[in-house]
Amino acid sequence: MKRISLIILTLLLAFGVSAQKRKVQNRPYIDQRKWHYGFLAGIHVQDYKLVNTGYVTEDGQTWFADVPEYSPGFTVGVLGELYLNQFLSLRLVPTLHFGDKRVIFREQESGEEHSQSMKSAYLSVPIDVKFAAERFNNYRPYMMAGIAPTYDFSVKKQGALLVKPFDCYVEVGLGCDFYLPYFKLIPELKFCFGLANLIKKDRKDLTDQSLLKFTQSVDKITSRMIVLTFYFE
Repeated sequence: MKRISLIILTLLLAFGVSAQKRKVQNRPYIDQRKWHYGFLAGIHVQDYKLVNTGYVTEDGQTWFADVPEYSPGFTVGVLGELYLNQFLSLRLVPTLHFGDKRVIFREQESGEEHSQSMKSAYLSVPIDVKFAAERFNNYRPYMMAGIAPTYDFSVKKQGALLVKPFDCYVEVGLGCDFYLPYFKLIPELKFCFGLANLIKKDRKDLTDQSLLKFTQSVDKITSRMIVLTFYFE
């Protein structure tokens, strides 16, 4: 996460230092089009914020859950952007996020562990507002914010935890438009915070009732993502 932020900051600073004089602009009128289209590819990391209940089983066990590490995932999608004025635009960005999270349950006294791999295939449809600075030479920094209704196609039953497929994220981020001779390249770093409590407490799906203690040990699950995206327009 820190490395991704450092890469974006270094790119912005490098272009800022080099752009001391006015240069010939590539694609000078591209931002004045009413509609912009493109595609995107990138990487991301998924996370769960888990709130434990401290539930004690009949035999005196207390289990706590956590996501101890992050695994990179892959992101692809398409971009549709509506020009509003010189500094504002509205974006619709249907996106697929493929990733994985590993939840570890640890018993308080014995240290016994149980793990569950939770693969995700999110279909996200963000609606974002883009706040751009004035263009200078061939770059233009911006900030963005929006909401993203999301559906997870890969929810599986019979695990220690079962999550609901629907969620809605709040997104905030920053990026920079780089105007190249034949297209516009847009690296963007954004942070996504899920609003819904995803845990499903009604576990009628379980055939192994010994797994129910893991569900009972977790009170709330919210999802988070950090996404580094490269748009091509």
